[in-house]
Amino acid sequence: MERTTCCVVGGGPAGMMLGLLLARAGIEVTVLEKHGDFLRDFRGDTVHPSTLRLLDELGLGPRFAALPQRRLTQMRMHIDGVEVVAGDLRRIPGRHKYIAMVPQWDFLDLLASAARAEPSFTLRMRAEVTGLRTAPDGRVCGVRYADEGGGAHELAADLVVACDGRDSRVRAAAGLEPEYRDVPMDVWQVKVPAPRDAVKDGRVFLSIGAGQVAATMDRGDYYQTSYLIRRGADAELRAAGLDRFRDRLGDLLGWDRTVTAAIRSWDDVKLLEVTMGRLTTWHREGLLCIGDAAHMMSPTGGVGVNLAVQDAVAAARLLAAPLREHRLTRADLARVQKRRRLPMAVTQKSQEGEHEMLLRPALEGTLRGDRLPLPLRLVRRVPALRTLTGYLGGVGIRPEHAPPFARRAPERAPS
Repeated sequence: MERTTCCVVGGGPAGMMLGLLLARAGIEVTVLEKHGDFLRDFRGDTVHPSTLRLLDELGLGPRFAALPQRRLTQMRMHIDGVEVVAGDLRRIPGRHKYIAMVPQWDFLDLLASAARAEPSFTLRMRAEVTGLRTAPDGRVCGVRYADEGGGAHELAADLVVACDGRDSRVRAAAGLEPEYRDVPMDVWQVKVPAPRDAVKDGRVFLSIGAGQVAATMDRGDYYQTSYLIRRGADAELRAAGLDRFRDRLGDLLGWDRTVTAAIRSWDDVKLLEVTMGRLTTWHREGLLCIGDAAHMMSPTGGVGVNLAVQDAVAAARLLAAPLREHRLTRADLARVQKRRRLPMAVTQKSQEGEHEMLLRPALEGTLRGDRLPLPLRLVRRVPALRTLTGYLGGVGIRPEHAPPFARRAPERAPS
């Protein structure tokens, strides 16, 4: 049987960051990722200022800066033709006054490359966890997983960390049940070529009008677009026909048919069923959930990746010593939840507020540009409030710093 000190399930932002940090602490850590690579569309591609600062502290800033990216300094929305700058990062404290928009696979490849330089780090791709190993007293003591050929394996571990997302198999196997929140929307994800006359500055727009909502992200030669639909309305809207969707999307965003024709079939329209909720308790003996496995965030604001990374940093800082000394207790795991509970709760409360103030009335067709909610009217009038909202969206509550054992001098970007 294989053995490691910490088994991290899931090679997303939380899992790869935690694996890197623990390996830099000299801890044997194995990350299991069920896919063969990180190449998947429509994952969170925003890297926030607090994460950019963290990469600097880890010595990875220059390598990250060399990645192809767009930089977002303002969060804008159009509501019935009225433009609102909902957040402005240009005056927030710190070196990085922008959100970097980088394909998540590039970000994960960077973390994986840095982690592989550590002798105590192992990354197993195409390794799908099928269950948990438990001791007679109920303590989790490892995982069972299958390789790409279906071969069964067992991996013993002092700690298993679930970083396998909002539909976490590890969380379910551990018997941990989330409390779900009501959400007004699901999301259709599509890619279209950028219009020839588009302004190329990395901008993101939230466009609202005629009962429609769409967020477009400039990805260079194409726009990654999230089109919001009423919760549970996927089948009904697909039945209305693809032409109707292309026409409505084009009307909302001002795109002609040469752009929307890139949506050739319903196979090009990916459904994200939005769930939002949290675990009351993130842990049991031998197991900890972080990131979306512990708290499923709404896509509103694109903050899920940032929160997941911050969870990983807090977990590494608080758990490195007890893991290294093989004295980990459930009280140590509880300290991670206690540390990260407030940022999670504040962010979810803010997202719920945006749902009720903005997205639900927008989808119902009752939000009007000449009758904006009071918070949006204030943000339009007071520049300092735009900086505050930019800080809360870009940095957040209780941002985490790299622990001393993980810090390195800046690495030179490859030429």
